[in-house]
Amino acid sequence: MARKVLAIVGPTAVGKTDLSIKIAKKFKGEIISGDSMQVYSKLDIGTAKIRPDEMDGIKHYMINVRNIDERFAVADFTAGCRKYISQIDAEHKLPLIVGGTGFYLQALLDNFHLGQDRYDQTEKIRRKWRGYLAANGPQKLWDQLNQIDSAAAERIPVGNSRRVIRALEVYENTGKLFSQQHDQSDNEFDPLIIGLNTDRQLLYQRINKRVDIMMEEGLLKEASWLYDQGGQELPAGKGIGYKEFYPYFEGRISLADAVAEVKKNSRHYAKRQLTWFRNKMNVHWFDLVQQPQQYDEIITLVSQWLGKE
Repeated sequence: MARKVLAIVGPTAVGKTDLSIKIAKKFKGEIISGDSMQVYSKLDIGTAKIRPDEMDGIKHYMINVRNIDERFAVADFTAGCRKYISQIDAEHKLPLIVGGTGFYLQALLDNFHLGQDRYDQTEKIRRKWRGYLAANGPQKLWDQLNQIDSAAAERIPVGNSRRVIRALEVYENTGKLFSQQHDQSDNEFDPLIIGLNTDRQLLYQRINKRVDIMMEEGLLKEASWLYDQGGQELPAGKGIGYKEFYPYFEGRISLADAVAEVKKNSRHYAKRQLTWFRNKMNVHWFDLVQQPQQYDEIITLVSQWLGKE
């Protein structure tokens, strides 16, 4: 049986941490960080790492599990998530994956057998069928699957284009019919993805404010420490919130310019993430910044998905 996994995604500064704690408390959950930078010890401020006092007794995983000179790739993320999802599920609790990059989450939920060539090939096939869907609509897409694999088409509704594309993609990647596949790539997990966002201008204001708060909390000192450890050459040293300060430490730009660069890169990253989630994943979007009453809608959605309503 597919294991339930709840993911909370979206840009920084929209309330993901607060929502994750509330949901974890309400539905007996534990939280896996989906952030590829929060794995690094001693990088707390620039990664917006949750503080122990904010956890409110909820167990968190995949935080502080690497030193700054150690690599953390998507394969490490998926392996770690599988381990902790199994562990949390075995204790009859709800696994929540909070934050992080769209690619990492997609790799987990779609069970990519990673290797860059395989991933590139999968993405190429997926883009082809998404283009076909955009040009011809869901019925004709489904008809394509029906011609290739009528048994799979029989089980997949015309309107579930994501799964239709998945079935076509599996056939093209493996040469085997999706209906005859025994790997669990399509049903290892039963995910619910909740996305938080808000009006773009408001979001950008909140991101800028978040960076100002980080500076007050000591981001410059943290970035300086990373730089002194050889930050530019380290796996952990490439993250937004750190790399922008290196030219300042070298006397090439002003501190104000470095901070402005952190804000700009953070805004651009938020925009890229939103584009990814909108185009590649089935996300239920909410705006808790401007419409906090939507919290009740989220709770209803989670309850229905869990079969508690």
